[in-house]
Amino acid sequence: MEFPVKVALAQAAPTLPEGSGWWYEPKFDGHRTVLRRTEESVILYARSGRVVTQHWMDLAVAAMALRPATVLDGEAVIWRDGRIHFGAAQSRTASSVTRARALAARHPASYAVWDILHHPDPAIGDCRALPYTDRRALLLEVLADVGPPIQPVPVTDDRDVALTWYEVLQAQGIEGIVAKKGSVSYPSGRRGWTKVRHADTQDALVVGFAGPHLRPHHLALLFGDEDGPVRISARLEQALASRIGEVLAREFVTGVRRTEGETYTRVDTDLMVEVLAGSGRHGTLTVVRMR
Repeated sequence: MEFPVKVALAQAAPTLPEGSGWWYEPKFDGHRTVLRRTEESVILYARSGRVVTQHWMDLAVAAMALRPATVLDGEAVIWRDGRIHFGAAQSRTASSVTRARALAARHPASYAVWDILHHPDPAIGDCRALPYTDRRALLLEVLADVGPPIQPVPVTDDRDVALTWYEVLQAQGIEGIVAKKGSVSYPSGRRGWTKVRHADTQDALVVGFAGPHLRPHHLALLFGDEDGPVRISARLEQALASRIGEVLAREFVTGVRRTEGETYTRVDTDLMVEVLAGSGRHGTLTVVRMR
């Protein structure tokens, strides 16, 4: 298996799919993280492939309980006052390493795991070609003796139960439901899953900005595939621009580019933002928050 791996993605839908063979999981509101247990240590990767171990050292330490050669896919989340607190996870990833460790001491993270990509048994190894139901069984076996803060996400094949989760778990910070076909392999780099969220938004990767570094006016955004077109957002609200600027100030600038008739500064970052769905119909994309 080559690292970093290309993670599976989900396509937004207005309603949960129906029919036999579907499995449903709560969608946790945190930071997508691939966890790799090596012979001697643990490495954590962001969705972009960037190594983020230093920002989630509490999870890395806990993951030493896993058998070497285990690779998991899931979400790093932080619970505060009985609910998932996305802002706390965002603060952790946007902080310096020193501050991230201080935040971890005050608000430890949890790892909500929904898939296993590589099994520690060399006779099994890379699991991505196996059906979802087989991977789920292997995941439960690998995590059986590990315990919190690393835990498998709940799952059901009952759509009515999933709809109940969708309604009642929002108060705990669950942002929706992800549906997966039980017979399908892990869709690396593809939108092979289906997600239904409470917020009518879509995720975009920040690949650049226009305006001052510390308070950008606009963001250059990439949706879906890496080879897709880069889009320019509408002007950012001032408070949001300041928070995004704090993150961008630490990122590596790779040059100046143009798209849609606009010049922007290209940066190497794994920063994700939420954009109002449908807001790009008239040439603008409204960014509502950082992911």
